[in-house]
Amino acid sequence: MRESGSWDAIVVGGGHAGCEAALAASRLGMKVLMFAISLDSIAMMPCNPNIGGTSKGHLVREIDALGGEMGKNIDKTFIQSRMLNTSKGPAMLSLRAQADKAAYSRSMRQVLESEENLAIRQSEVTAVRVDDTGKVIGVETEYGAFHRARAVVLCCGTYLASRCLCGETIIESGPNGLRTAKALSGCLRELGFRLQRFKTGTPARIDGSTIDYSKMIPQYGDEWQTPFSFSTDPGSIQREQVLCYLAYTNEATHEAIRRSLDRSPMYSGAIKGTGARYCPSIEDKVVRFADKPRHQVFIEPEGESTNEMYVSGMSTSMPEDVQEEMYRSLSGMESCRLTRNGYAIEYDCLDSTELRLSLESRKWSGLFCAGQINGSSGYEEAAAQGLVAGINAARWILGKEPIIIKRSEGYIGVLIDDLITKGTSEPYRMMTSRAEYRLLLRQDNADLRLTELGHEAGLVTEERLIKVEEKKNLIEKETARAKKKALSPSVELNALLAERGSTPVATGIFLSDLAKRPELSYQILAPFDSDRPSLDPDTAEQVNIQLKYEGYIKRQMDQVEQFKKLEGKVIPEGLDYNCIKGLRVEARQKLSSSRPASVGQASRISGVSPADISVLVYFIANMGKA
Repeated sequence: MRESGSWDAIVVGGGHAGCEAALAASRLGMKVLMFAISLDSIAMMPCNPNIGGTSKGHLVREIDALGGEMGKNIDKTFIQSRMLNTSKGPAMLSLRAQADKAAYSRSMRQVLESEENLAIRQSEVTAVRVDDTGKVIGVETEYGAFHRARAVVLCCGTYLASRCLCGETIIESGPNGLRTAKALSGCLRELGFRLQRFKTGTPARIDGSTIDYSKMIPQYGDEWQTPFSFSTDPGSIQREQVLCYLAYTNEATHEAIRRSLDRSPMYSGAIKGTGARYCPSIEDKVVRFADKPRHQVFIEPEGESTNEMYVSGMSTSMPEDVQEEMYRSLSGMESCRLTRNGYAIEYDCLDSTELRLSLESRKWSGLFCAGQINGSSGYEEAAAQGLVAGINAARWILGKEPIIIKRSEGYIGVLIDDLITKGTSEPYRMMTSRAEYRLLLRQDNADLRLTELGHEAGLVTEERLIKVEEKKNLIEKETARAKKKALSPSVELNALLAERGSTPVATGIFLSDLAKRPELSYQILAPFDSDRPSLDPDTAEQVNIQLKYEGYIKRQMDQVEQFKKLEGKVIPEGLDYNCIKGLRVEARQKLSSSRPASVGQASRISGVSPADISVLVYFIANMGKA
């Protein structure tokens, strides 16, 4: 084996996880080599052409607050932007942007190539090498070269032993027809990892010039586009936006699918992997929801320099002839021409419970894993893990404690804790319902929650931290003032209240009490608040949320304090659970396998009951006592 260079860290994979990992480690002073199976696949978006969405928008905002790149990159390359769930409360708001796929990939590659400490190499990594002490020492490639490294981050996406299925046709391939990575799965098994087989899929792409959009419902972006990155000037990204369109499947669509189910790899038994429950294929929708006469389909542009359109909501692995029939059954697509077939893709991934919360392997020191190799799905979930893995790989090299984001601190913390503590038997997708403290973990306050941690990690500048601290202080000061500010009843004030359908006031009332009313807000009451300082819209909205949801926020903060108490009870490493009397057999087995770092983490393991936690807490408290 020929040795070819030495690095601080090697990142395997150039997708969204790999990009964030490589950038984070290199920006922390590490000499980094990033391998991609094809340099054309860097930051590629092989499936949907968008970033963000419900709960995923939270992840992108948090990535940005921590010093990551995804938010900045989509701000530069979006073609339509929309804030989702505006009819709901602030905890449910999520930003979503349509991306120009080619521009997004090109822009991210330029960022990578401009990093001083980062090199990029096209090659398939075939093996990870470790020494007799259990420490990673580097990787081998298909060309017979050994690249030495102090830490390795695996961000292999859906390439591990992957194969694409379209009807009866099965091709050993990665996404978008790129090469599969055949050898690394075997190496990981030799290293003792338990591998799982997962499946995801994508719809066909359509030549947009063959679609009659007049038969579809236009979908507009927001008049004022909100950036993902807290460092992006909102005024700098305002643009004329590209339209998306809404269409519907119909009985002809469903009949074409039902008639050919025996040719679908999903129902013929050809697919062995487990698919995502919350992102079913169109054939799965037709079978599972047989009572539904139609399903929504969104026609989304792949970019401004191409006619290709993405058919969101119609992911499929049906044969090509069936795909043509079912897509052409949609109103407006009677004469459509497919440019790429939809397909399902199967791939290997790890059992994520074999990792630490830092995303380092429990067994092999210096080996980190991030993204879909950990069983997650989605660009945003991958990027979030890549950022954490890159930070912690650098900190491991420097001999520093890892950065761990708690469930109470961010959606990233929920994502990683779920994967590590609970594991997943299907591709994991982030959802707001998974975050028990979601009123505190809003997308609008990600900078207030995580910028300080990003600064501690070394990716956020002192200047940016100072601005966030000033913003935080201003919000606190103005919230306190609003609680003391009394408004006198007046004809003008009661006229506004009547206009808003709100009860008029006969005596003085605190500004904060009026702002709590559902039909009113802190901003609406500005004309009657002469003492109000000049605030930017974002800061004013933070004050409004603090006033309007004060009781709910306090309740969740009390819950977080209880959560922190359990998280603060550290479980000694190497604790022998078989020696703890009173623990049920199942609890001993699950705790011995999962090796939780804290009592809080132990309490979230399936099969560990509250009674088991009480026994564990008592045992730890009395360890060493005679």
